[in-house]
Amino acid sequence: MRQQLKTIAWTFLLTLAATLLVLNFTSGEKKLEEQVHREYALQDAQYQRALGVLLGPPILEGNRFEALYNGDRIFPSMLAAIRSAKQSITFETYIYWSGDIGRAFADALTERAKAGVKIHVLLDWVGSAKIDENFLKEMEGAGVQIRKFHKPSWYDMARMNNRTHRKLLVVDGRVGFTGGVGIAPEWTGNGQDADHWRDSHYKAEGPVVAQMQAVFMDNWIKASGEVLHGERYFPALTAVGGGRAQVFSSSPSGGSESMHLMYLLSIAAATKTIDLSSAYFVPDDLTTAALVEAMKRGVRLRIITPGPIMDSQTVRGASRAGWGPLLEAGAQISEYQPTMFHCKVFTVDGLLVSVGSTNFDNRSFRLNDEANLNIYDADFAAAQTMQFEADLKQSKRITLEAWRDRPLHEKAMEHLASLLSLQL
Repeated sequence: MRQQLKTIAWTFLLTLAATLLVLNFTSGEKKLEEQVHREYALQDAQYQRALGVLLGPPILEGNRFEALYNGDRIFPSMLAAIRSAKQSITFETYIYWSGDIGRAFADALTERAKAGVKIHVLLDWVGSAKIDENFLKEMEGAGVQIRKFHKPSWYDMARMNNRTHRKLLVVDGRVGFTGGVGIAPEWTGNGQDADHWRDSHYKAEGPVVAQMQAVFMDNWIKASGEVLHGERYFPALTAVGGGRAQVFSSSPSGGSESMHLMYLLSIAAATKTIDLSSAYFVPDDLTTAALVEAMKRGVRLRIITPGPIMDSQTVRGASRAGWGPLLEAGAQISEYQPTMFHCKVFTVDGLLVSVGSTNFDNRSFRLNDEANLNIYDADFAAAQTMQFEADLKQSKRITLEAWRDRPLHEKAMEHLASLLSLQL
């Protein structure tokens, strides 16, 4: 009898573990299955109405933006904003690890909390696993409110596969930052070697910052149950520049396909050019078909992805496995050579620039919580195109012939990696 009870107990535990594993590796809500057809050009007012009404918040006038390249420019700007805070700081990030830069952020947040500033920090449970616990204790001791997003529990392990990949910093409800950087040593420096990554982050001022704050509040409520509101967080914002923008977000709990659809609508509306800087480029068949269709009508497609120096060779393999249709249609795909390329910038027709946390892969489109700043500004787009071309000079173009002639063992490994694409 005792042996039978043990067998039943082990069977139950193994069944429970298998069930949790299956749930953890589901791919989110029902995915888009139909191609988005071209109805208008990106320059047309109807395109912007679609993005501002059908999918997201309205596009707002009167904003100012600053592009920040690599840690030597990004972190000083973020830290200066934190140190200037008078009312509130809200900060959501995926990666927060140890090291000098982690210490600098912890010290700055601690000092402002002691000065009476209300500070709320939301860290992804998976992405912040390497943080020094002393950082957390010191910040919390000073009054910083810290929450972990989707900390797993035995009865709900599945939600661990839904991570907040958003990267948002809002100071006094007036200045916002978003882009690709995490708080870790890899993002310091100037992209000068394999230990210092190439990345871009963006500072925003003006009415669109309230939308950034609202996106933060969405996950803060999920993690804490607390509603933050009032002038401390949402002051009246007036025009500070001429830029038009919106903050676009997605989440499996509230429309996992919205970010994916934003990209598909933009690709369908493209008339002349698409430039894509993508740290993790593993598009699904629908996105690949949309890009191929764009090239058939004359759109020039240029893509920069990481080269041999990459933090996930599995993702690189899965990416390379699917390049055939794109290269055959005329895509210019290049791999960045000096270091890990972590940028996430999507520029279309010299007008739209979408920046933020979103990668071109299933994890960003369907599994993670993401946020992008969509900027509609020709001058800003021109500056981003110049930076893209500077990165292109440090990248190696992969021709269709070179892709076809890669060694058989590489093709085999890339095919195996592509089998995991739903989770990448």
